[in-house]
Amino acid sequence: MTMRPQSARFRAALLALGRCQLASLRALATSLRGLAAGGALTLLPVGLGLPLLPPAARLLRRGADRERALLARWTGRAPAAPEPLPAGVVALLGAPGFRRELAWSWLAPWTGCLLVAVPPTLAGYGLAGAFVQPFLWRLLGPGNWYAFVPVDSAVNALAAALLGLGFAAAGLWLSPPVLARYAAWTARLLDGPAQARLERRIDQLTDSRAVVLDTQAAELRRIERDLHDGAQARLVALGLTLDRAEQLLDEDPATARRLLGEVRATSERALQELRDLVHGVLPPVLADRGLPDAVRSLALDSFLDVEVTADLPGRLPAPVEGAAYFAVAELLANAGKHSGRRRVDVELRCTDGLLRAVVRDDGRGGADPGRGSGLTGVRRRLAALDGTLALDSPPGGPTTATLELPCASSSPKTSSSSATASPAP
Repeated sequence: MTMRPQSARFRAALLALGRCQLASLRALATSLRGLAAGGALTLLPVGLGLPLLPPAARLLRRGADRERALLARWTGRAPAAPEPLPAGVVALLGAPGFRRELAWSWLAPWTGCLLVAVPPTLAGYGLAGAFVQPFLWRLLGPGNWYAFVPVDSAVNALAAALLGLGFAAAGLWLSPPVLARYAAWTARLLDGPAQARLERRIDQLTDSRAVVLDTQAAELRRIERDLHDGAQARLVALGLTLDRAEQLLDEDPATARRLLGEVRATSERALQELRDLVHGVLPPVLADRGLPDAVRSLALDSFLDVEVTADLPGRLPAPVEGAAYFAVAELLANAGKHSGRRRVDVELRCTDGLLRAVVRDDGRGGADPGRGSGLTGVRRRLAALDGTLALDSPPGGPTTATLELPCASSSPKTSSSSATASPAP
């Protein structure tokens, strides 16, 4: 019983150590992006920076978006998405998001990077002492020291090995808290001061309210149009056919029976259209079984090999489940159209009052979050509930879409399970 938690903690620490190493290496790319933007700024007085600053700002924004996506995947929380970059150079210089990302690119390599480099350095130095000194100490000469231990005998080599294991253990032990501090520091740099976050929050709420009203009006128009063009037209035709059959019932029973058969077929089609309309508004499986089973039904209907892992504390509010369901459906459809592969993993988690859904495929990558009406619709649907969508899709793959929605469980029961849906025949 005690071995499993220890093993899980060891794997978590090892994973955090690898992420610290990756974060320290990514600091080089961050510094290069910051230098490119800084170089464009220094060339503005002579005019050469005017054509260079917008692409440098976009390059910096892509790096910051990638950092936000990584923080969302690693820690479950990410800095808030900034406002879009303006087009003009003057407006760009006054954009708070650009200034924050520029400060992040200059400060992060010298602050956060030095922090996350400590655990991998300790672990690497410790492994060198544990696996190099005991075997090669004779070849390293009389001036061989490991930390404060002179390695000039077998006893001292053993002491160096034990000290190295201690350094490696310290690196593993420090990795999770250091990674959390690095995430908090990066989020503070990219989020800006509290007043700026509050102003951005007010703007987001104003925009989301407008999106809710527009989406609701568009949905009502769609339902009215579908009813008018579909079920309503069939019901009108059904009534006319029944009148005709009633007139022919005594004079031509055979024709009346044929018309009654048409009435039956028309009523079945109208009923099916009404069912399809209801499914588009709120799928019955979502209302009856909840989000995990509804997403599994999507997986079973897909031709992709989809694995669904869910760990949710019971039922969530209906608007949250609906937004997450349709967002995952759109992301699965995009994976089927553009990824070029057949493997997709869907993970549903609810932590710290946030529903976090991750859709990851092993496709070709290169997805552009700024293009495509599908992703725009997903963002609007999530923004209506104060949710976010982060897309991480480097060329060559994999593509990871992470959506977050504020949630509060409406049932004390726990829904925790994993299922694999094979491609539909």
